[in-house]
Amino acid sequence: MTPLGAVIKGLVAGAAGTLAMDTLLYLRYRRGGGTDSFPSWEFSAGVTTWDDAPAPAQVGRRLFEGLFQRRLDDRHARLVNNITHWGYGMTAGAGYGLLAGSLRRPRVAYGPGFGAAVWAAGYAVLPQAGLYKPIYEYDRTTLAKDLSAHLVYGTTTAATFAAVLHRGR
Repeated sequence: MTPLGAVIKGLVAGAAGTLAMDTLLYLRYRRGGGTDSFPSWEFSAGVTTWDDAPAPAQVGRRLFEGLFQRRLDDRHARLVNNITHWGYGMTAGAGYGLLAGSLRRPRVAYGPGFGAAVWAAGYAVLPQAGLYKPIYEYDRTTLAKDLSAHLVYGTTTAATFAAVLHRGR
C-alpha cells in the first residue's frame, strides 16, 4: 500500500470511528434525558456563541485566530466545532492509517490502544491550553465514560481500516 493510500483509508476509517463514538455519546445523552434529534445534536445546533462552544470549537477558534490574526464572530462557533471535531477524528485516523498501513498485517486489536492514545493526548494537551482541567481533577466516572467513547472510536477506526484494506486487495 502506498502512503497516500494508507492516509486515504485512514481518513475513511477515522470518519467511521468518529461516527461510532458520537453515536455512543448521543445514546448516553438521550438516556440522560436529552431530546435533540441525532442530526441536531451531532451538528451542534445548540452552539450559538463561543461561550457555549465545547473544546473542539475553542481549539479551532484559536487556530484560526492565531493563523489569520482575525477574530471569529460567534456565528461561526457551530461550524468551527463541527470542522474541528470531525477533522481531528479523521486526521487521527489518517495517522493510524499510516502506522497500520506500514505493518505486515493491521489488526483490529490495535484499535483500543489507538483510542486510548487519542484519549490520553486530549488530557495532555487540552489542560495546557486551558480548555480542560488537569486529568487528576476529573472523577473516575467522567474519565471512564470519556475513555470508553475513545475506545469505541479506536476500535471502529481499526476495524474499518482493516475492512477497507481487505476490500482493496
